Amino acid sequence: MSTMAARLEFRDVTKRFADPRAGAVVAVEGVSLNVSDGEVVSLIGPSGCGKSTLLNMGAGLDPPNSGEVLVDGERVGGPSRHVAFMLQKDLLLPWRTIVENVELGQEILGVPRRDRRRRALDLLAKCRLPDFIDHYPHQLSGGMRQRAALARTLAVDPSVLLMDEPFSALDAQTKMVLQQDLGRTLADTGKTALFITHDLVEAVALSDRILVMSPRPGRIIREIVVAIPDRDNPMKRRQHPNVGAYVVELMNLLQIEQAAA
Repeated sequence: MSTMAARLEFRDVTKRFADPRAGAVVAVEGVSLNVSDGEVVSLIGPSGCGKSTLLNMGAGLDPPNSGEVLVDGERVGGPSRHVAFMLQKDLLLPWRTIVENVELGQEILGVPRRDRRRRALDLLAKCRLPDFIDHYPHQLSGGMRQRAALARTLAVDPSVLLMDEPFSALDAQTKMVLQQDLGRTLADTGKTALFITHDLVEAVALSDRILVMSPRPGRIIREIVVAIPDRDNPMKRRQHPNVGAYVVELMNLLQIEQAAA
């Protein structure tokens, strides 16, 4: 685990769900992890191992049965303005323009219109969408919509970004472009992020550390520090000769855990 100041912490967290047929299903058990200030950590593991459950608890959408989740040292007891969640679907509101969608979170927080418009325009420019601010979501490609969703996520200036496979529905080329955008944006803003992905190369390209989870009940079974430079440049990272070794190590860990399940 990182020894720097933690923005996000899970302390011995267990989550169970009621199941009318099986009684209780333990989704994650005894999970402890931290994400330091400005760090990007990826979670990988087999489907159903509790990755999304951890993010839901981090966002305050679902409480743990035992243990605790903290953001900036404060226990998470519900949704927080300091945490932003980006999902697989962009969830842009179809009746609002792109700039109005990016303003939405600030509008809910009561930010004056002039200030929220200025911030939205700045973020849309950084996300390479300055010419589409008055378009509606249906007029944009999937990749452009996800860039708008990223701008909306950053607009509320969260301490922590939780990202649940935000690029999984995109084609390979668009995905790499958005990974590049995300890597540079996270580096420029110094944001802290916990990122779920099934794409092992994506995990290596974007992360400072990768946490590998076991099958359900999910536990952290391995921490891998990505000792490759240029975390702010995922495209360059992809070309590093050590990427293949990391991917093989991750594949082996996942196969071992699947076989043991």
